[in-house]
Amino acid sequence: MSKSRRARLFLDSNVLTGGLVSRWGLDRAVLSLCAARICKLVLAEAVRDEVEENLLIHASGLDPATADQVLNDYDGLIKLTRPELVPYPSQAEVSLNRHLIRHLPDVPVLLSAIASKPDWLLTHNTKHFSQAVAKRAGLRIATPADFFQALLASLK
Repeated sequence: MSKSRRARLFLDSNVLTGGLVSRWGLDRAVLSLCAARICKLVLAEAVRDEVEENLLIHASGLDPATADQVLNDYDGLIKLTRPELVPYPSQAEVSLNRHLIRHLPDVPVLLSAIASKPDWLLTHNTKHFSQAVAKRAGLRIATPADFFQALLASLK
């Protein structure tokens, strides 16, 4: 991570959702870094739509006050972080690049990450966003735990 600028973090929906619905943990810590503007949140429209859908599903199983709080926390996070938004890739781009990752719903997410050139793509889905995919895409893909370990190592 360059000392002259903030690291740009492209978050997969599982990290973003996990950080919003848990009270503590590494996902929440990543969101805290973005909320404090220590790191820059890079948010793909494809990820945003999936997170919003997941939050509505999650909220439907909660009491109304808790559900409202989760949704308000999401709105607050977006306001605090002022994310760099990445538009959906075209359907033609998705079709042309289908070979990059085996799970079709992940293609728009991966193409959005490639287009935005983040310092890190953080995900828990290392089965689909594997190191082979990282190499093909020219991205640094890691879990939040791997990110924090690398961050710690860079401070030594």
